[in-house]
Amino acid sequence: MTTLKIGDKAPNFSSKDQEGKSHSLADYRGKKLVVFFYPKASTPGCTAEACDLRDNFERFSANNYALLGVSADNEKAQLKFKEKYNLPFPLLADENKEVIQAFGVWGPKKFMGRTFDGIHRTTFIIDENGIIEDIITDVKTKAHANQILK
Repeated sequence: MTTLKIGDKAPNFSSKDQEGKSHSLADYRGKKLVVFFYPKASTPGCTAEACDLRDNFERFSANNYALLGVSADNEKAQLKFKEKYNLPFPLLADENKEVIQAFGVWGPKKFMGRTFDGIHRTTFIIDENGIIEDIITDVKTKAHANQILK
C-alpha cells in the first residue's frame, strides 16, 4: 500500500495527540520512533495491538524507542482509548488524515465481502536520524512488540 521503503526519509509530520499536544518527527530526533497506524480506537484488534505495546513499554524504553499511535479518531475517542487501557504513549488524532496520507496507509480494504477506504494497519520504525529502518505490514496484533523488537 505505502510507497515508502526502508532507507527512505520518514515524512515530516505534525499532528495533535489525545490532549491537543502537538507532535512532529523532529521532536523524536535522537530516539528510535515506532509509528503504528491502526484503523479505529477501542476495536478488538486495535486494543490487542495497543495493549501488547503497553505491556512491553519498558522493553521499548530500555532500547531508546518512543511510540506513537495514529488513527483518524478524534481527540476525545483517543483520550478515552488511552485512559481505558492505561496506554503510556501518545495517540495522534489525525482526523484530517494528513499523517495517514503522508505515510501512505490510507486506501481500499476488503472486509466481509465489501470494499471500502480505510487505514491499513502498518507500523514504521524510524531511526534516530529520521530514516525508515523497517516497515511492518503484516501486523500480529497480539505479538506486535516482538515483531518490532526482534
